[in-house]
Amino acid sequence: MDQQNYNACITANISPKEAFEGISHVSEWWATNFEGRAKNLNDVFTVRFGETFVTFKIVEMVTNKKIVWQVIDCHLPWLDDKSEWKGTKIAWETSTENNLTQISMTHIGLVPEIECYTDCEKGWNFYVKESLAKLLTEHKGLPDTSKNSR
Repeated sequence: MDQQNYNACITANISPKEAFEGISHVSEWWATNFEGRAKNLNDVFTVRFGETFVTFKIVEMVTNKKIVWQVIDCHLPWLDDKSEWKGTKIAWETSTENNLTQISMTHIGLVPEIECYTDCEKGWNFYVKESLAKLLTEHKGLPDTSKNSR
């Protein structure tokens, strides 16, 4: 994978199955304003933060090893190109070593050259490295609960 794409890795003392189960519970680590399903191939789901929304379709799945979400629609009102994420993909992959599972998230297409990179990098750092990690290790994430914020 191109190293320019945003990437975050976390490690937890859980199984790959538990990792993917946690990732699929998007409303428990990313945004409580969530519609749809995020568990199986061809599932479609939307996360909302006020005016901002992103709709994904699961386009690839290898059980407990890899899942890929493709952005099929979005509205990012603070950007000049409000559909900047459309067509980008988020790939989740796991590997295990010494009974630990490493979860790698790569946002393919989120590169330093695009307008939202700096803000989106900060957001993903929080939601993956803090909120998802907390959900996987403590069973309680830190999702956005507001209905009107970006």
